[in-house]
Amino acid sequence: MKNSLIKNIVFDLGDVILNIDVPLASRSFGKLSGREQHEILTLFKENELFRLFETGLVDEDAFRNMIRELLEFPDWSEEIIDTAWNSLLLDIPPARIELIKELSKNYRLFLLSNTSSIHIKQVNKILHAATGIEKLDDLFEKVYLSYEMGLMKPDPAIYLRVLEESGLVAEETLFLDDNADNIAAASKLGIDTILVQKPVTILDYLKDYVA
Repeated sequence: MKNSLIKNIVFDLGDVILNIDVPLASRSFGKLSGREQHEILTLFKENELFRLFETGLVDEDAFRNMIRELLEFPDWSEEIIDTAWNSLLLDIPPARIELIKELSKNYRLFLLSNTSSIHIKQVNKILHAATGIEKLDDLFEKVYLSYEMGLMKPDPAIYLRVLEESGLVAEETLFLDDNADNIAAASKLGIDTILVQKPVTILDYLKDYVA
């Protein structure tokens, strides 16, 4: 149901705008290395690979070197690693982009994503192929990315920075995310929230927001 106070809408990226399948990445590295998927996930988790890369504590070269070292394949090329890492990124339905363009006529729109630089490059390629739009920045007033901010959802500091930097009032801001922890953290700050759960999409959740 539409909240009449809302002036700003903040979107997550994965499984909100872009369809993703997170296990595909660990599965891809498993096939490449001959290891079981659960072993890949354990290695990545124990070495905080996602957190380090998605908060910008390591850059692309350091990330790739960590992959080579952890999986014991020192000769893997950048392309091999990036392709496996990006395998979880699927497609962007053009109808979602059309919805965002319609919403931009009446709302200030933002993106807030836990992501990495390698993923964002590929997402922009997917976006351009699907819609002709060059990059995510062309759709939103500002794009907030965890690896650039040094913060990740659900850390309250990331939401507070978005509110402060863009001059947003929490009660006038709607946040959509597919992760319950991220939604809960935003809600505690007074932000209106929608937990996006497949197969329902933003086309359904936001239909009342389109004039």
